[in-house]
Amino acid sequence: MNTSMAENLGHILVVDDDREIRDLLGRFLKKHGYRVTTVADGKEMQRALEGWNIDLVVLDLMLPGEDGLSLCRGLRAKSNIPIIMLTMISEETDRIIGLEMGADDYLPKPFSPRELLARMKAVLRRAQKTPNANSTARAKILSFAGWTLEIGRRSLKSPDGLLVDLSSAEFDLLVTLAEHPQKVLSRDQLLDLTHGRTEAAFDRSIDMQISRLRRKIETDHTQPELIKTVRGGGYTFAAVVTQDETIDT
Repeated sequence: MNTSMAENLGHILVVDDDREIRDLLGRFLKKHGYRVTTVADGKEMQRALEGWNIDLVVLDLMLPGEDGLSLCRGLRAKSNIPIIMLTMISEETDRIIGLEMGADDYLPKPFSPRELLARMKAVLRRAQKTPNANSTARAKILSFAGWTLEIGRRSLKSPDGLLVDLSSAEFDLLVTLAEHPQKVLSRDQLLDLTHGRTEAAFDRSIDMQISRLRRKIETDHTQPELIKTVRGGGYTFAAVVTQDETIDT
């Protein structure tokens, strides 16, 4: 696989203190056309992020020094680079916390490199939906309760005019809800509509993303008025949604 083709598919940063996993993933992902940088801890991760344009981070939960959850939170606070977390299969609580802190997906260890590749492709597809800045596109805008959701720009603006940071998974979930107002969507439907069902799909990831969205858009996230829970059914977007279009150049 030549270098230019690998760069076109994306630059992946693998952060894991296990040399065997780093070497395995480095070889496997390069074989499938990706450019790969592998590092062993948070300090090396920060240097790689400063030195390269990274398209996706594969981040182990258990690391020497600063752990994966803290690194995920820090990265998400300043960047929307997609993150897939690697966790031990028994650590469901940590997986949930990782999703709350902004990870786009998780994969329990031990894992198949092919499953990681499938999840990477799905996450990168979501992240790459933003149109090229030099192209002209007709972008849909959804408005609700004073909020403005620009799908083409992948941006959310509050009633006060402030931009709200959302992970790619949170953004896609909000778009899906806003495009189906007053309809009850099950967790299965939301998984399928946002990024497709993968093997061992984690239904509670939807619950965690809903919780994060509520904290960002609800006046009182403990008594939500926009995203309501339907007992035994799923969720419904209760706001009145209007749609407009704009020309992006």
